[in-house]
Amino acid sequence: MYDFAPSSTADKASLYDDLLSAADALTASEPDPVANMANISALIWQFLPDLNWAGFYRMVEGELVLGPFQGKPACIRIPVGRGVCGAAAQTQETQLVEDVHAFPGHIACDAASASEIVVPVLQDGRLIGVLDLDSPVAARFDSQDAQGLEALVARIAPRIA
Repeated sequence: MYDFAPSSTADKASLYDDLLSAADALTASEPDPVANMANISALIWQFLPDLNWAGFYRMVEGELVLGPFQGKPACIRIPVGRGVCGAAAQTQETQLVEDVHAFPGHIACDAASASEIVVPVLQDGRLIGVLDLDSPVAARFDSQDAQGLEALVARIAPRIA
């Protein structure tokens, strides 16, 4: 039984440190990538406030395919280059979008989403997927979120490949 609880008084940097420690503990000895993605999605959902979706898209045969997540049902397949997830896959750079309605080609899986952050997951220089977080709050994500999520993805990438 795991019992990970974020501190309600932690600043954002401490919150991400705690999230990284919890993710490390959960995935360090587990070889199954799907199980690890599922637990990471659940941890993110538990640790980060103001989310309406948190999960993974896996790179499968040249397109992004839905992986484990928390939230409402989502788009199953996303072409590289389309929407925020596709842009992150194409550029292999984190996409931090304050207003998804202003993002060209945004894919609206949930009409309640207002902002989004997508972090590419790279293993040995190869794109294996993206981590996608949506929020119903405009401008919910900032550079601290990007840094925290990039550190998380770097740590877990070998465990979800």
